[in-house]
Amino acid sequence: MSNPFTSIIKGVVINEISETTTTKTITIKLVNGSMNPMPGQFNMLYVFGLGEVPISISNLYPGKRDIVEHTIRFVGAVTRAMIKAIRVGSQIGVRGPYGNKWPLEEAEGSDILIVSGGIGFAPLRPVVKYIIMNRERFRRVNILYGARTPEEFLYKYELEEYSKIPNSKFLLSIDKPYPGWTGYVGFVTDLIKYTDVDTGNSYTFVCGPEIMMKVAVKKLLERGFRKDKIFLSMERRMRCGVGICGTCQFGHLFVCKNGPIFRYSEIENYINVEGI
Repeated sequence: MSNPFTSIIKGVVINEISETTTTKTITIKLVNGSMNPMPGQFNMLYVFGLGEVPISISNLYPGKRDIVEHTIRFVGAVTRAMIKAIRVGSQIGVRGPYGNKWPLEEAEGSDILIVSGGIGFAPLRPVVKYIIMNRERFRRVNILYGARTPEEFLYKYELEEYSKIPNSKFLLSIDKPYPGWTGYVGFVTDLIKYTDVDTGNSYTFVCGPEIMMKVAVKKLLERGFRKDKIFLSMERRMRCGVGICGTCQFGHLFVCKNGPIFRYSEIENYINVEGI
């Protein structure tokens, strides 16, 4: 068995897209290895001299196990330096994939509700892609996506495609009024009241700032969504990626090993406790 700490695959950046002033999507070609990541998993990205950070996998490349894509945002010294340093042709180390996945197979035959805010749409983008590729496996699909301003939406070049998914509803929101914006103004969680899904037979996938996810869960439960069918992508500081260092401990669980995707009914006793 390979050592999870030393099995770093060498990669080369073959494409980069500036999504916002603070966010970049990079496509990496793996040079001496391959992987088959699932929606919801993450990799540890390593740049020599800068360090290593966990970043969610933000796209699917079926049949291409030597290609992986990540969307990186300034959230600390390492990611800030990484975004500035990485260019097409840059070498990068990739360790993973780690973590579990969104329960798409379990959700087949049900309605799907996606609630995302800001960079939280990145781990959910593969879910949307999967649904598009396997549309017949799911019933109604509702996608709610919020950002602070129109400029801060990720993947602007794909949003129109998402709005055309058959038997679906795609709603965008921004936090405050903005010149030229004619869509909804308010928090993305406010859009939950406009959803058109069967609350008793719907799987809900939520990712975004933790305060947003807590509010989303509250509103979902008020509407009658089932606790055991609400899934959250949790974020904690990580180092090892395999549940050994303890940095990402979440109650009796580890985000890197048991998550990052958690069923709400599994973590409801932890999520509202300060410091966990």
